[in-house]
Amino acid sequence: MNERKGVDMTTGAISPKLVHLAWPLVLGNLLQTFYNLADMFWVGRVSSEAVAAVSLMFPLSWMFVSTAMGLTAATIALVSQHVGADDQRAADRVVGQTILLALAVSTALAAVGLYFRRPLLELIGAQDRVFVEALAYIEVIFLALPLTFLFFAFRSSLQGAGDTKTAMWLVVISAGINVVLDPFFILGWGPFPEMGTRGAAVATFVARAFATVAGIYILLDGRYGVRLRLGDLRPNLRIQRRLIDIGYPATLDGWARSFAAVAMAGFVARFGPAATAAYGIGVRYMSVTWSVAGAVGDATATGVGQNLGAKTPDRAARVAWVATAGTMAMIGAVVLVLLAFPAQAMAIFVDDADVIAEGVVFLRIMAPFWALFAGVMVLQGGFRGAGNTREAMVLSILSRWVFRVPVALVLAFTAVTIPYTAITVPTVAAIDLGVAGIWWAFSFGMAASFVLAVAWFRLGTWRESVVEEGPPPGRAEIPEKDVEFIDD
Repeated sequence: MNERKGVDMTTGAISPKLVHLAWPLVLGNLLQTFYNLADMFWVGRVSSEAVAAVSLMFPLSWMFVSTAMGLTAATIALVSQHVGADDQRAADRVVGQTILLALAVSTALAAVGLYFRRPLLELIGAQDRVFVEALAYIEVIFLALPLTFLFFAFRSSLQGAGDTKTAMWLVVISAGINVVLDPFFILGWGPFPEMGTRGAAVATFVARAFATVAGIYILLDGRYGVRLRLGDLRPNLRIQRRLIDIGYPATLDGWARSFAAVAMAGFVARFGPAATAAYGIGVRYMSVTWSVAGAVGDATATGVGQNLGAKTPDRAARVAWVATAGTMAMIGAVVLVLLAFPAQAMAIFVDDADVIAEGVVFLRIMAPFWALFAGVMVLQGGFRGAGNTREAMVLSILSRWVFRVPVALVLAFTAVTIPYTAITVPTVAAIDLGVAGIWWAFSFGMAASFVLAVAWFRLGTWRESVVEEGPPPGRAEIPEKDVEFIDD
């Protein structure tokens, strides 16, 4: 058998190995953001209705991506812990069952989505021309859903084995294909008909199809950390139940984040276009820090999982703390630059004085807390690598739906009264924070969730491996006559 590639996080210096794991994930996340922006840029050349149609699809698309992310979290946890335990065969079996589960779930979602596509669009609020453009877009996106799930399955399988570079290169090539095809399919360049929003979806379909085919080929090859074997594609209900049990909290986590983002955007919209535009630009800056922190969190999941599989929980904890400190320092440096030049940072995107002024307030209130939330995201990765996805889910729900949304409602939409004593006469002061109350709610949520995440991780409830002791999973279910077919 050929030697398999991948980073072994169970030995050696932690920091350089974390960097080796994390930088391809960071680049992949940023490229994903870039090619989503490319879609919006070219769609914007069609009409404002087309832009509105694609924008309306984001919450729905994120729900599907969140479902795939649940499967991703489970696969990383199980594969990394089997690899850490030096049970490569068990890791390969998880890969096969991940592929089966990804196909089954995505096909079911695509069928339901296509059947209910018109009521779904009406529920979201699409009307008239926006409805037509959104329908053309979403019909193709539903067809691409199995490809999206398969790519997530491929990426998480390799990541659990410690190989993040291979998936990154596929993201690079896939994003390149999407960006190149966009103007041809959307605007009808060359021999292609002008397809508008449907063209954006078709370009995405082609790019994901390429990435999926290449990913399956790489898994069959087996030299990149794990191997997909045809014999492992027979259903193993025990492994699938484990994937679902570990994965569903991560899916609920993604849904909670999506709905909270929609709620907060709705709150901001009530304060007018300047506040909304400032929020949109600020979130773009925040999304860069989230991309970095999320990628390091994924690398941390691999490191924690491998070390728990190797029965070295103390080293697993060190991986998480080193990753958290390094990420917070990096995000802190970015924040210092933004705080030094807040107006210039906003002016990159807009030249409206009102928007820039509101954006400066946004950055001054919220940016100092970004490093704290980056730390939360890394520690959530540590929980997920341990297979404790419920803790990561609870942290997300608390940070958004307890520490953020209710606080925003109080600070932004009610007058806050505080008692104070003047020189002689006790009285009460009313503070109407307006949209700044939303910015302070974000900041409070970041700080509170950081304190909770650190305290919870220090409890050490995550230190037990989620892979079973004894014979490798699935061995008892494999008839003796089949062993030669699926084992090297």
